[in-house]
Amino acid sequence: MTNINLPEPLAAAAALLAKHPLLGGLPAGVAADLLRDASVLRAAAGQILFGEGDEARHYLLVERGQVEVMRYSYNGDERVFRVFEPGQLMAEAAMFMPHGRYPMQARARSDVQCWRLCRDRLHEACRRWPDLALKLLAGLSKAVYDQVNKVDWMTSSSAAERLANYLMGLVERQGSELTLPLNQRQLAAHLGIRAETLSRLLNDWQTQGYISGKRCQWVLHDRAFLADLSMTARRPF
Repeated sequence: MTNINLPEPLAAAAALLAKHPLLGGLPAGVAADLLRDASVLRAAAGQILFGEGDEARHYLLVERGQVEVMRYSYNGDERVFRVFEPGQLMAEAAMFMPHGRYPMQARARSDVQCWRLCRDRLHEACRRWPDLALKLLAGLSKAVYDQVNKVDWMTSSSAAERLANYLMGLVERQGSELTLPLNQRQLAAHLGIRAETLSRLLNDWQTQGYISGKRCQWVLHDRAFLADLSMTARRPF
């Protein structure tokens, strides 16, 4: 792959972007097209990168740090929907929303550096590179499917099953020593359970020896126990 004679900072961003699954198998020129008019965005921990309802002119490529997307409920509770890591794209779906606004706000969890990629350049690239448009459609379709499964799961599962399923998802990425990306209040809101219920479950499981730890640091001692609880969340495809 070539850097298409990009300046050094943009060449590094192009190399990072080229590793994203969205660009897998596509020519190097796609990354260069997407990075036209891109700019660096640096933010300190806690800073808002864009607000819910703001005009959605840019999506972000995370280069360093972590960014969370979140909303406040009608009663003021904070709900974090996802945490984005280096190399991930965020808010690309918002570039195609008819109302043209961000549906959530993005906040830096740590000091971050991102690339702000332009909505117009993404639209142009989709017209020029049909395979990019198809990959975007596939990704957005999977997101819809995952959300349907999540709603189904959230309305039919117990609090223990939801927590077990969440922890098993972390195990797949982190192993048996877990760092929760959310604090316990945020995690309870994410799982749709009360904070007191979450605290009770963690305490009970620790007493029974299934897990050990506190706050955001936990060690899993009985993977089979959590796996059995989370099995009803597994879909056949």
